[in-house]
Amino acid sequence: MSNPIPDSIEQFAGAVGPDGDDVLAEMDDYADREGFPTVGPAVGGWLELLARLVGAERVFEFGSGYGYSAYWFCRALPDDGEIVLTEVDADELELAREYLDRGDFEASARFELGDAIETVGSYDGPFDVVLIDNEKHRYREAFERVREKVAPGGIVVADNAIAGSTIDHEDVRRLLDGESVDATGPSEGIAEYLSAVRADPDFRTSLLPVGEGVAVSYRTK
Repeated sequence: MSNPIPDSIEQFAGAVGPDGDDVLAEMDDYADREGFPTVGPAVGGWLELLARLVGAERVFEFGSGYGYSAYWFCRALPDDGEIVLTEVDADELELAREYLDRGDFEASARFELGDAIETVGSYDGPFDVVLIDNEKHRYREAFERVREKVAPGGIVVADNAIAGSTIDHEDVRRLLDGESVDATGPSEGIAEYLSAVRADPDFRTSLLPVGEGVAVSYRTK
């Protein structure tokens, strides 16, 4: 599906945002070479900044791939911070371990192989930042499982709020507007998540139009 966010905006956001490093450059090269979807440097810069803005000490990721978003988060964590990476692919999780080790971040990381929604049940809160980037039809389920573990003043960040390989942004918008749309799967899952988090009285949600769209929800109490 097409992405309504212009490439020029993505490039501008990347140019204005924080610089990466040699390891991130290699991770970007890996994504290009393997066709692996990541949030990209523009969104990565936002993840680092958001974590700094809330003074994040603990982060939980629903879906970590080979550690790209986790690496950006780690740049904002204190030395005694913690980030939990979850991934169903053992090879990708091992690659994440290697990249974070090269960035001197492995001491902060917990690597969990398996279903993220099951994994989160074994962790106590609070988390200052939660990233939701697992199966799109399970976004709402992920939010419901982690909601009570998000610290007041913490945030939930959801990737692919606008676009993705099988997400139709027009269907998502129509569903949010209450229109009847013959949409199932990822588009419906994204709309269900956004409707749920926007309706939650303890969260305030807005959209960052970078990458493939990032919904940021701040816990007020």
